[in-house]
Amino acid sequence: MSTAILTGPPAPGSSLDGDLRSLGFDVKAAAGPDETGALLAAVPAGERVALVDPRFVGHVHALRLALTDPRFPAAAAPGALTVQNGARPALARALTAAGASGADDLTGTLADALDADGVAVHRPQLGTLVATVPADAEARHEARAAVDAVDDEAVRLRSAVKAHDGFFTTFFISPYSRYIARWCARRGLTPNQVTTASLLTALIAAGCAATGERGGYIAAGVLLLVSFVLDCTDGQLARYALKYSTMGAWLDATFDRAKEYAFYAGLALGAARNGDDVWALALGAMVLMTCRHVVDFSFNEANAESTGATAKTGLALSDRLDSLGWTVWARRMIILPIGERWAMIAVLTAVTTPRIVFWALIIGCAFGACYTTAGRVLRSLTRKAKRTDRAAQALADLADSGPLATLVGRVLGRSGARGAGVVLAAVATGGLLWAVLSWPFGDRQIVIAALGYTVLSGAAVARPLKGALDWLVPPLFRAAEYTTVLVLAARSDSAQALPAAFGLVAAVAYHHYDTVYRIRGGTGAPPAWLVRVTGGHEGRTLLVTVLAAFLADRGDDFTLALTALAVAVALVVLVESIRFWVSSGAPAVHDEGETA
Repeated sequence: MSTAILTGPPAPGSSLDGDLRSLGFDVKAAAGPDETGALLAAVPAGERVALVDPRFVGHVHALRLALTDPRFPAAAAPGALTVQNGARPALARALTAAGASGADDLTGTLADALDADGVAVHRPQLGTLVATVPADAEARHEARAAVDAVDDEAVRLRSAVKAHDGFFTTFFISPYSRYIARWCARRGLTPNQVTTASLLTALIAAGCAATGERGGYIAAGVLLLVSFVLDCTDGQLARYALKYSTMGAWLDATFDRAKEYAFYAGLALGAARNGDDVWALALGAMVLMTCRHVVDFSFNEANAESTGATAKTGLALSDRLDSLGWTVWARRMIILPIGERWAMIAVLTAVTTPRIVFWALIIGCAFGACYTTAGRVLRSLTRKAKRTDRAAQALADLADSGPLATLVGRVLGRSGARGAGVVLAAVATGGLLWAVLSWPFGDRQIVIAALGYTVLSGAAVARPLKGALDWLVPPLFRAAEYTTVLVLAARSDSAQALPAAFGLVAAVAYHHYDTVYRIRGGTGAPPAWLVRVTGGHEGRTLLVTVLAAFLADRGDDFTLALTALAVAVALVVLVESIRFWVSSGAPAVHDEGETA
């Protein structure tokens, strides 16, 4: 239970008391700042506290947005202010100062004081929702008329939908999934329960695909779409009910990858039942998708806190295209976001073969990756901005450099020119992949190339990654590691090497996605011991090449080694990840809905 304190004499005919109770608040009344301070001190530690002007007139959903969102230490709207436990000392100080000043707008004065005291006060965008403190009876009458003129529930439903979604999601899913979200909210279901239901549905879809039968493929396509509807519903439920949580942010982020990759495996198993080996295509699709995502993550982290002016030339073409209207949707569709991607996979699974599904996926994702990466490279080259130390550290964390690369970096020190990191990473990746593709499986030259990759990758991160294109360093490392595993497994004599490689890359990719979401949550990268134990990208790459060299002529031993490595990496990263997200105080991270 949270506590709401009405800071003044009650207004006649007001329903504010009942509205606050409907939002889960225990309502108390105070005559002025001094009594408000006494009631505030009596609220048990750890509880959320809200201060509300009794003259407040507005929608219940405006109060919900301002007072119940758990993601912010403090939040405010006209006539209403809330703080969580960490900001209560600052509120007490502000309340003492406000009592001495005799401010008429107490909540507004306190919100400004909290801002000045270093507490970030979130002010939600209310859009058409009404939230005001009328000065007299006439203004109160006008405010109530404004409240009656806007459908609170319709606004709440509309704001549950995420802003800037893809074409398929916006026009084919969200028009009805928002009502499913409301149905779930009214029955007490949580976003985490819906997320779990989405995962289970996708796993059943993967099982249907693994049958290799046409009926199984059709069922798999239908169930994959149902899983995506539930995937949209969980976020809409979180926004509709403002039920955000750290666990929910983690589940929503990681389950998407688990569902997609499990479905790839199901398709590959189904194809194998019909004599078609598509494991290389399944692994290639996973590698491409993960590398594409790390391009997005690295670019966003590199420019999240850039300082200085941004050159207009980098955005001029996009601005001109967006001004045409329809091109906004065209540009969102051609990059094949998750809605379009899952719809394509579902339809092709039902009517074609797994091989066609994977080729369509690889071609579509490759085009989208080239389009977005090229645009970001051009934007980076024309951007006049200085990269911050935090951004450079985020890129270093995303690079996932292990003890070998770290040792090389320490030996070299901070030598080299700014921007050399991406050049060294490109040379290291190109040299390694050339050797893997050119030399026979198990050749010792590949091990030598992996050693060179280790040295060059360490040199690439020896200096802070503040160059214009240094955000490409983590994607290059991902491409080197994943593709090396793919090619070596594909060229081995063992029939089961590719499924084992699929499991290894999936485990490592989970570690890399987990790193991204920790950074997004403001908690930094995984602990250094985890990176050391898992070897870093260069250590794992070198180990796989050594295993290939020593086990090339020993039947299925290379497959067994890849399987053991996959299990070991998966166990370590999963146990640490679950421990962290269950016990962490990291803030929830969710995309916002449309402006109310």
